[in-house]
Amino acid sequence: MSPRRLPKWCSEFKDRHGKMHVRFRRKGQETYYFKHTPWSDGFMKEYQACLEKKAAPRIEPGARRAKPGTFSDLIPRYYRSPEFLGLADSTKRNYRRQIDGFRLEYGDKRVRLIERRHIKAILGKMSHTPEAANGLLDRLKTLMAFAVDEDMRKDNPTIGLRGFKVKTDGLHTWTEEEIAAFEAKHPVGSRARLAMSLMLYTGQRRSDVIRMGWQHVSDGRIKIRQQKTGSTLEIPIHEELAKVLACTSRDNLTFLMTEQGRPFSAAGFGNWFRDRCDDAGLPQCSAHGLRKAAARRMAEAGSSNQQIKSITGHKTEAEVSRYTKAAEQRVLAEQAMPRLGRRKTGTEMANPAAEVSQTEE
Repeated sequence: MSPRRLPKWCSEFKDRHGKMHVRFRRKGQETYYFKHTPWSDGFMKEYQACLEKKAAPRIEPGARRAKPGTFSDLIPRYYRSPEFLGLADSTKRNYRRQIDGFRLEYGDKRVRLIERRHIKAILGKMSHTPEAANGLLDRLKTLMAFAVDEDMRKDNPTIGLRGFKVKTDGLHTWTEEEIAAFEAKHPVGSRARLAMSLMLYTGQRRSDVIRMGWQHVSDGRIKIRQQKTGSTLEIPIHEELAKVLACTSRDNLTFLMTEQGRPFSAAGFGNWFRDRCDDAGLPQCSAHGLRKAAARRMAEAGSSNQQIKSITGHKTEAEVSRYTKAAEQRVLAEQAMPRLGRRKTGTEMANPAAEVSQTEE
């Protein structure tokens, strides 16, 4: 099959996920990635904007310090790509923090010259922070795949590279004793108790909890569109959460407000809630640990992974398993033991005559 004809300076490529994209690349102009289907009205408007140097502005001589072919050249291209722009804002911030740190130290290095041994050496220098090293490796895998898409190199040297083995359960999952201690310190009617109840009884991320308000409540459910995944969930309101919401003002757009009467930012809420945990003598606890505690509680109650995902919004079994590791072994063992049942032993099965004899007696 012959390739699809595209306007001048336009080319089609497949990203590492197998998704097709069309880009505009013309010497002296920034690369532009189209949002519409080729030859559609929207596409032609974008193309005209590129020709007029509006969508793909001119690169002024000396305006860009990055040398062509370096990581400082590659990284801004990646930040303008559909693959990056399509990420959730919180994910973009995390990725930028990791990538910009790498760029600060290695931005002047040529992309086509980096080899596996170089990447191993870079990660090796981060052995004292293995989780950070593994995060950087993930970002480099993405950058190298993007470099292949951009024709900045022919191969991806990160394929098959493995990071450090890290033995950790991540952020601490709240125990029942810690939940009780927090509730004792922060009674119903306080902002801290409202915040804890929203997270524990909806199982949502802090970025979603801070956007919840009375406009999301209907027919005994809270309806929320997750900021990170885009999934829409309708979560039944737990009786304990209902008690707390009954003491919550209906005058604000969101349930949770700052001292200044404004909605929280995700980072601001995290810092504020961190202080409320300290007030309760729980320095090991955090907002995200309540999301894990919600999953733990559901697992201990015998909920299936599918049921847990319907509340938390997780997409895969592996994601749920990471959250339910803290389910108490004793509780799960008590649930499992009755299902063990009893089977005939090898001796009983090998002597059918004895069974017949017993029956005749």
